Amino acid sequence: MSEETSEAASWVHRHIIRAIAAALALLTLLPAGASPAEAQTLDRVTRGEPFRIGYRHFAPPYSYAAANGQPSGYIVDLCREVADGVKRALKLQTLPIEYVKVTASDRFEAVRDGRIDILCEPTSMTMSRRGLVDFSLPTFLDGAGVVTRGTPVKGLEDLKGKKVGVLKGTTTEETLRSTLGQMRITADIVAVADHPDGLRQLADGKLDAYFGDRGILNYLIINSPYGTKLSLSDQYFTFETYALALPRGDQSFRLLVDTTLADLYRTERIRDIYARSFGKFPPDQFLNALFIINGVPK
Repeated sequence: MSEETSEAASWVHRHIIRAIAAALALLTLLPAGASPAEAQTLDRVTRGEPFRIGYRHFAPPYSYAAANGQPSGYIVDLCREVADGVKRALKLQTLPIEYVKVTASDRFEAVRDGRIDILCEPTSMTMSRRGLVDFSLPTFLDGAGVVTRGTPVKGLEDLKGKKVGVLKGTTTEETLRSTLGQMRITADIVAVADHPDGLRQLADGKLDAYFGDRGILNYLIINSPYGTKLSLSDQYFTFETYALALPRGDQSFRLLVDTTLADLYRTERIRDIYARSFGKFPPDQFLNALFIINGVPK
């Protein structure tokens, strides 16, 4: 390994560890003025009402509708584990589950307004979002990358004067705009409705690059009919810590969710769940560290 490569690897390691530490710090902070949720989740399902899981139509491999129409994906599977935990904790004979489709633009309002009990998709934890929702223990660690036709970009400077697509209403869009502005890189940023549309426009030459979460982009490229035309950069341009979004102030429910996740992280079961969505590709050292750090004892 060259000295330059070693320094780059060290930089990525330091920043991902900082991202994990920042995520843990977020979890220790209650939002100012937090109050009990109007409809406590556990009380509601005890009365026989359904447990409502919010999912995205197309955010694979984390949250999406499979070919048979059923909600699928790594984070959806985690939420099914939460549902089983709720059923056991409340000693319910049955727990009906209702799957509610959400979008990138209305997902947090769906939690805040009580349309769903838990948001099961690649949700990045931020302080501003804590004004609307609470968050569980982290579920995944990812980062943004850039897809291009042909040769991958080596840095954001390569985007100068280019037309760059990004998913509308996401932290990835906010980061792209702010970072390019800080670096004084002029680019035409195009907000798109979904990732497949963005990659389709890229393959058709309507975009020069597409910016998004690496896990999702890698999955789409592998399973895309035009994947051979596209290249994903090796570099991480952001670090995103995912978590399940929950109603603010519903502390009993949040504790049960965190207990379920911590129990999974302490056992090999989390690797079985991971393998359903990611196949033969094992968790990397950073995701393994996330499991270890958040496998909180009982």
